Amino acid sequence: MKTLFGAMAASILALSAANAQEMIFPEKDELKFGFIKLTDMAPLAIAYEKGYFENEGLFVTLEAQANWKVLLDRVIDGQLDGAHMLAGQPLAATIGFGTEAHIVTPFSMDLNGNGITVSNEIWAEMKKHIPHDADGKPIHPISAAALKPVVEKYKAEGKPFNMGMVFPVSTHNYELRYWLAAGGLKPGFYSPDNVSGQIGADVLLSVTPPPQMPATMEAGTIYGYCVGEPWNQQAVFKGIGVPVITDYEIWKDNPEKVFGLTKEFTDENPNTTLLLTKALIRAAKWLDENDNANRPEAVEILSRPEYVGADYEVIAASMTGTFEYEKGDKRAVPDFNVFYRYNATYPFYSDAVWYLTQMRRWGQIAEAKPDSWYDEVAKSVYRPDIYLKAAKILVEEGHIDAADVPWDSDGYKAPQSQFLDGVTYDGKAPNAYLEKLTIGLKGEQKVVGNGVEG
Repeated sequence: MKTLFGAMAASILALSAANAQEMIFPEKDELKFGFIKLTDMAPLAIAYEKGYFENEGLFVTLEAQANWKVLLDRVIDGQLDGAHMLAGQPLAATIGFGTEAHIVTPFSMDLNGNGITVSNEIWAEMKKHIPHDADGKPIHPISAAALKPVVEKYKAEGKPFNMGMVFPVSTHNYELRYWLAAGGLKPGFYSPDNVSGQIGADVLLSVTPPPQMPATMEAGTIYGYCVGEPWNQQAVFKGIGVPVITDYEIWKDNPEKVFGLTKEFTDENPNTTLLLTKALIRAAKWLDENDNANRPEAVEILSRPEYVGADYEVIAASMTGTFEYEKGDKRAVPDFNVFYRYNATYPFYSDAVWYLTQMRRWGQIAEAKPDSWYDEVAKSVYRPDIYLKAAKILVEEGHIDAADVPWDSDGYKAPQSQFLDGVTYDGKAPNAYLEKLTIGLKGEQKVVGNGVEG
């Protein structure tokens, strides 16, 4: 353990020249951050490996976590200072769905990066209902309408149709639900008395940790899943399943992970929070700069056992601008993983509100809320003020371009219509958005027993 004097001296030596001039010293310089073994933890690995944390006087240890619940609990109890988190986790914790704690995020880690995979057996049935092009390849994006007759067949045979997602408030849960509902399948509701999420469901969704998805599907416990990379491509490489759609096709350039910390940590350590945000922004820029020229090096880093620990070829299959669906059906998806482009790192309030609308849609938020509530929750969790302060210093230091930062944003993106079902989302009008969605709670509706009232 460093002495206080030694730690301060080391911090001063490691600080960038600009920070030293401005006297920005971390209140806490020895930090432990958690992550799950997914390629979108990349900004953490790169900030560590490229010395960006040390440039800011931060001495960071990165530690893989067993699952998302353990990760969140360890941030809350202080065993971890911060972590790679599902975008829904800080929001759910702050409003008290599941573990209750005020978690904030000054940094959005990436856009896109997920896929939905089904077993070979299910894919063979789905293909009968999918149009093909002149070369005999399935036409993408593939709708869950092609899965509906398969689910109905299982139902008629008295067999439940099980699929996996990684956590109840994960992007994966909401994206899988969005895809199913857009194809006419009911993914089920939550209620205060029943948090299974399977009330009235055609498809039964359950939690499986990301690295275990392929093996769980191979064992027949689930027939498909929604997960981040490299666990969709792993199914292709193992020859056990077929990714049918990416989240890029469900909601183009959707936010995926965030970096989460307790509000208490950020209040007690504002300089540390600012400096770690700087390091992560630099890492994200490195990942995307020069048309993804650094991605092969990033893949090599991520393939190491202390990070993702999957084969180089499996990670590269999606990380370097392509995505393989059926074996041999590799297609260009240059924006499958985005870390810096399109203001990917900026914590937009409208992103937070979308997650809250999905929590309300499926009953995790049991009662109707006014639009103002969504705005207030978003602003209590997402911290663009910290982000902009970090970005301003990075511009002054010459590490990023001023044009890369949405300085004048009010935190809300313009209405977005690039969803699979064509429904337009306006973050400033969440209740009006919910009204447009054919399956799910809206207005004053709530789940009572096994049905919806209101």
